[in-house]
Amino acid sequence: MLGLALSHPGDELEAELSDSPGVEIVDVTGDGGVLSRDAGQNVVGRAAADVLRRAGTRSGVRLWLHKQMPLASGLGSSGASSAAGAVAVNELLGRPLSEHDVVLSAMEGERAASGTPHADNVAPSVMGGIVLVRSYQPFEVIGLPLPENLHISVVHPHCEVSTAEARRLVKGRTYALDEIVTNLGNVASLVAALGRGDLELLGRSIEDRLVEPLRARLIPGFDAVKKAALDAGGLGCSIAGSGPSVFAFADSVSAATKVGDAMQAAFRSAARLDSDLFAGKVSSSGARVV
Repeated sequence: MLGLALSHPGDELEAELSDSPGVEIVDVTGDGGVLSRDAGQNVVGRAAADVLRRAGTRSGVRLWLHKQMPLASGLGSSGASSAAGAVAVNELLGRPLSEHDVVLSAMEGERAASGTPHADNVAPSVMGGIVLVRSYQPFEVIGLPLPENLHISVVHPHCEVSTAEARRLVKGRTYALDEIVTNLGNVASLVAALGRGDLELLGRSIEDRLVEPLRARLIPGFDAVKKAALDAGGLGCSIAGSGPSVFAFADSVSAATKVGDAMQAAFRSAARLDSDLFAGKVSSSGARVV
């Protein structure tokens, strides 16, 4: 699995030590009242609690979560909150955990969101840059080279894709050998492109024969948006997470903005959807103290 960190948007978390053991979520803002304030149910509380457990401390923490990532967007909203909880509490305790263990604690937050502790969102959110999840048993994530001029445009249309439905389309699906071989080849060439700083090869490697064809139908106007991105000079384009957000790579900030504008225009014309654009460099840093 591969994942990358965006420069924005991102959640903000306030945290302080408490004399009472455990985790208390004092407030959550920006979520429209959707998210639980129960620390055992909210991803930020679960991640924070796992850091306390790994650190072997009797201290407690109080948390204020300010959501700025759109929910159900495919941008890794739950992963951002999970990473924030893990990183913040580790900082409060004087960094007793390694980066590796902070990622593992953030994964426990993702368990609350999806039922399984996966790292494709939280690893880049903690580590920054582009990461490869090589293995879960044993757990190993690898930071990949980040070309200086790599930029990204992410467009979030104002619609929702059910994560459960997106997963249902993929779960239990069987694939032809040639489809699998093509995807494996593209992953390998993507890693090689990052190492060489070859953005044209990187763009050619953004070709998903397995998941994109299944999930594209859930995103109104996807085909038109992808065509618009490539016609505007995008290096490669695909679905962000389970959607409905769509991303494209570019080789400069001006190119990223141009590509993003074209994608937004396509969403409006093909699906009558307004959208938000996030364009800039891939973030070289993950969650941080501000």
